[in-house]
Amino acid sequence: METAISRFKRVIADTLRSRTDRRRATEVAIAVTALNRMLELGRPKSVRVA
Repeated sequence: METAISRFKRVIADTLRSRTDRRRATEVAIAVTALNRMLELGRPKSVRVA
């Protein structure tokens, strides 16, 4: 969990820019989606042979 939080802060930002709770929730949702996509693209795909 610590690694995920650290990665989130490094890639997205250390603070939220929005001022209302609803906008903050949207900002976090977008950031998490972007981070998950980046992690998915960087993860190697392994295939078992034989």
